[in-house]
Order: sequence, then C-alpha cells, then structure tokens
Amino acid sequence: MATPLVRFAHVGDREVAWAAMGSGPPLIAGGWWCCDLEQEWQMAAFRKFMSLLAGGVTLIRYGRAIGPSLEDQLATLDAVVTQVGAPVSLLGASSGGCVSAAYAALYPDRVDRLVLYGAYAYGAEITTPEAQSSIVDILGRHWGVGSRFLADLFLPDSSAEDRTEFIRFQRATMSPAEAATALQAVYKFDVREHLRQIEAPTLVLHRRNDRVVPFRLGRSLASTIPGATLVPLDGVNHMPWAGDSAAIAEHTFRFLGAAPSSTVDTMSLSTREIDVLRLVAAGMSDQEIAQRLTLSAHTVHRHVANIRTKLGLPSRTAAAAHAARSGLI
Repeated sequence: MATPLVRFAHVGDREVAWAAMGSGPPLIAGGWWCCDLEQEWQMAAFRKFMSLLAGGVTLIRYGRAIGPSLEDQLATLDAVVTQVGAPVSLLGASSGGCVSAAYAALYPDRVDRLVLYGAYAYGAEITTPEAQSSIVDILGRHWGVGSRFLADLFLPDSSAEDRTEFIRFQRATMSPAEAATALQAVYKFDVREHLRQIEAPTLVLHRRNDRVVPFRLGRSLASTIPGATLVPLDGVNHMPWAGDSAAIAEHTFRFLGAAPSSTVDTMSLSTREIDVLRLVAAGMSDQEIAQRLTLSAHTVHRHVANIRTKLGLPSRTAAAAHAARSGLI
C-alpha cells in the first residue's frame, strides 16, 4: 500500500500532520508517546497493522502533538477531529488511551465509539516512582541505551529486525531531551475523573502479559467506564502492531460494525486449509502450526502454498491479512 497523503490541521499557529487511508467508518488512531507519520510508516510491522485496519475502516493517523501535556494532546486530537468531521470513532493505544478517553468524556457528541488498547487511566500506577525516574533518566542521558531498552520492553516477543526498526524510529523521531520529557508527561497523565463520564460504547483490549502497562490497569478501565467490554488477549508485546495484531484488528472491526473490504472464498479451500489459514493469520510459524495440528512442517508449508495459489495472494503476509479482514478469524 502506498504512503498515505499527508494533510495538515492547525492548533493556533502550530501545524499537525494527519493522513487517511482505506474506506468505511472513520477511525482516528494516534497519540503514542513517540509518533511521526513518516517515520512510523518505515516500520514494516507498523505498516502491515495499519494497512490491515484500513481494510475495514477509514483509518486516520496523526503525528506528534503540539506539546507533551494532556491538554496539548487533547487540543491536537480536537484539531484533527474538527478537520475530519465528527462524529468519529477513536482508537487509543497505550498513553493515547488517556487522550482518547478524556476526549470522549469531554466531547460526547464528537465520539461515536471508543477502542482502548493497552491503556490505563493514571500513569503513576504503571510502575514504581523509582522505576519511572530511572527510565526517564536513561532516556535523557543515554538515548542510545534508552531506545534499545524501550524496544526490548515494548516488543519483547518481536524479531530482532522489528526491534531494530523501532530503535531507529525512536531516535529519528525525538531527541534525548524530547524523549525524556514526553515519557515523563505520560507518567503524569491522570484521566480517572473522566472515565465515568464516557457515554460512547467502549471496547477495552489488553494483553494479559503486557510488560509495559499491566493487565490490571486495562481491567480497571473496563470496570470503571459505563458499559465497557473487556477483551483479554494473549501476548506480551505492548505495541499493537506486534504479536497477534490480526486479533486486535478483528475485534475492532466487530465492535465498530465495520465490513472488511474483501472476503476469503472458503468454498475453494479445504477444511484443513482453512484451519491452517486461521493459524497463519494468528501469527504462527509453519513449525508451530505443525505442532498444533499434528502435521509435519513440510505438509503445512504445502498447505500455505496451496492457499496462496487458490486465493491469488502474493505472500504469506497477504494471506494472513486477507483472512483477518474477511472475518475468517
């Protein structure tokens, strides 16, 4: 998929970059502690996940906020919503969950539905004050070491290549001082008073073994927001584009009532090929699928090749994305 066309919204005399891709109901995703439209798009795993989401919605991403504070983040999001046109749905991941939740509470007429992934309400609860201080200090003093530390923390189960891309992305996006200031602000976010004011239907997605934001904080969000639904997910990676990202997209599509842009022609696949395709879409390797289905890895490899041929898809990744968008998993 080509790089989305970048547009600009304005907050006072500051510009905020945003881009849209796909078709369907509008879903605004953004507000990670470290973000940049162009640099993010250079990460293969990030690009794959966003393209997957854009298969069922009009996905709108925006770049760095006008400042690190929650108020700055809210003003930035509002500028994008105003230009896109309300109402919209919001996908708030990690610290972006604080921004999205507060915005939904403050502007109920502008938010149709709210999806929170790996999110929390009070940054001070993420880890101990001593750990927070140590991490912020590392970022400010040793950005090279700090960026590697965050990659290992946020993406512990990802490939070395994906972690290397994330390290490069962080260093290209922020200076050491900017990184330390941004993360320090994240730890100060507190939207607890807003949660009970949220009127939009809310879906909370959280990985059970998230090593950055503990699962208990996601569960607390869901129990406090009126009518919210909590969906626990397997995995340890904090960033949504790592690990079983197809499951996040699928739950989001179902919640939004979004229709994937394409469907798998299951009539052309055997029952065994459908089983294999589901596991491919779940991110499993041939060896893992072989163990799950009690097959040889060679047999699984042959099934994957047949699936790609029957569906006319160029790669294993395309087959996985196609299955997830179609609702097969």
